[in-house]
Amino acid sequence: MTEIHGTCKPEFDAVRSAFAANFDQGNELGASACVTVGGETVVDIWAGDRNLEGDPWERDTIVNVWSTTKTMAATTLLMLADRGELDLDAPIASHWPEFAANGKDAITMAQVMGHTAGLPGFDPAIAAEDLYDHDLCAANLAAQAPWWEPGTMSGYHLISQGYLEAEVVRRITGRTLGEVFRTEIAEPLGADFSIGLPESEEGRVGYVVPPADALGVVAGLDPESIAVRAGASCAVTGNEQNTRAWRAAEIPAAGGTSNARGVARVHAMLANGGTLDGVRIMSPEGVDRIFVEQCHMTDAVLGVKMRLGTGFGLMNELIPLSPNPRSCFWGGWGGSICVVDVDAGVSIAYVMNKMAGGLVGDMRGAMVVLAAQGALAALG
Repeated sequence: MTEIHGTCKPEFDAVRSAFAANFDQGNELGASACVTVGGETVVDIWAGDRNLEGDPWERDTIVNVWSTTKTMAATTLLMLADRGELDLDAPIASHWPEFAANGKDAITMAQVMGHTAGLPGFDPAIAAEDLYDHDLCAANLAAQAPWWEPGTMSGYHLISQGYLEAEVVRRITGRTLGEVFRTEIAEPLGADFSIGLPESEEGRVGYVVPPADALGVVAGLDPESIAVRAGASCAVTGNEQNTRAWRAAEIPAAGGTSNARGVARVHAMLANGGTLDGVRIMSPEGVDRIFVEQCHMTDAVLGVKMRLGTGFGLMNELIPLSPNPRSCFWGGWGGSICVVDVDAGVSIAYVMNKMAGGLVGDMRGAMVVLAAQGALAALG
């Protein structure tokens, strides 16, 4: 039996049990889980090893969370929109004139945040190390033509989304997205989440075991399909995250470093209408923008039916992670997952360092989320 560290209110023992079962079944190396209700932390647990040498996962251990980072980038954009500095429905080219090239003059930030902008990858393709060069990635995306008519369908913008968002943030604020997120959101909330990890924090970082297949590799797909082209446009194996270069770079769609507590802390602010512990990041109306639906169909990259809001996924019959209408979610390659329930004021997060294959998560995080929802239902 793996020892579970941290705190868990008795009403949420089912969450601890689901978390422990992942270890008992041999599915984990190290992991953390956190649940907040009304801004109060009711579950904050961790267990296992932070690396292959057997060093324990500590309270402050942090790891790369892949696309769970997208929720932090989205929160940054939502904050700027709430302040009136960004119109999510206006053409991106109004801030970034070069972006208008090749028929992109009408693409909006809402379309980018909803994965309908038609730019799910890089064209021409780039190497993984090119992701450390923001200017190169932004110029690539600005020059290319959309892969489909923007706004007509969704195709998960695997890594490209972050550079599109970050360049607009830079044009508006004169600062990087990682810096704006850190100074305007993470630090005011006391949230341990970095987009571009300071070298001083390297000692806390856990090793992440990569999956067998590279990002976006799905056997049997047409090599000319959008899914294959998007994945091949920047081949990432999963080993990159275990380097200082990856963690230091600002990769706003895939490179964030945190743990479940850090993820849940930022999302608790969203779950409580934009304010947490007296710190106001945005208005309730700013949070509600998440629930403006951008698309509801089978995603051309993920291959499953997705209901996409503005920066987050929304619930549908295939993804019943919450019973409440104003609930949203996202996750990261390998298995990290997060749920924000504004109706209930609840934030749920799970982060691990042993990656599973596939882009749409696995049952480890799902069981933690479902256990939390069951406990909440029992409380009425």
